[in-house]
Amino acid sequence: VLMDTISKRYSACGGRIGAFITRNREVLNAAMKFAQARLSPPYYAQVLGEAAVDLPDNYFDTTKAEYKLRRDLLVKRLNAMEGVFCPNPGGAFYAMARLPIDDCDKFCQWLLESFSHNGETIMLAPATGFYSTKGLGTNEVRLAYVLNADAINRAMDCLEAALKQYPGRI
Repeated sequence: VLMDTISKRYSACGGRIGAFITRNREVLNAAMKFAQARLSPPYYAQVLGEAAVDLPDNYFDTTKAEYKLRRDLLVKRLNAMEGVFCPNPGGAFYAMARLPIDDCDKFCQWLLESFSHNGETIMLAPATGFYSTKGLGTNEVRLAYVLNADAINRAMDCLEAALKQYPGRI
């Protein structure tokens, strides 16, 4: 089975276009049921997907270097915060970080409703939704590193201040 998507290959979030290749008839028939449930990818995603194949040869080198810079910055900043642990993600656009908090859902809601640092806040994804086992991820959040380095630094400043003020810090 070989799978590839425009959204992952070219950082085109939401561009639901890709390829699925298999010689296994059963797998292909099952995949076709899902594929036929969608009428078609959005028009603009089709246009952009076609244009993406004409990008210069160095596109991937440049993009890979930029995402590595963002990832390394995010992980370094997170691990420098007291009580925070963030392993280096292997091949994603996001990192999962363990925070010194009582409940990630409450923390993420508190950030949006009750916290501000220099007129800004940070929006995080609670990790509980990424686990199928109840109780896992209760003190973890998912952070995407799709923003530029300056924005990541501002977000980490904001998170660091939030962790110092959060009433449910453990």
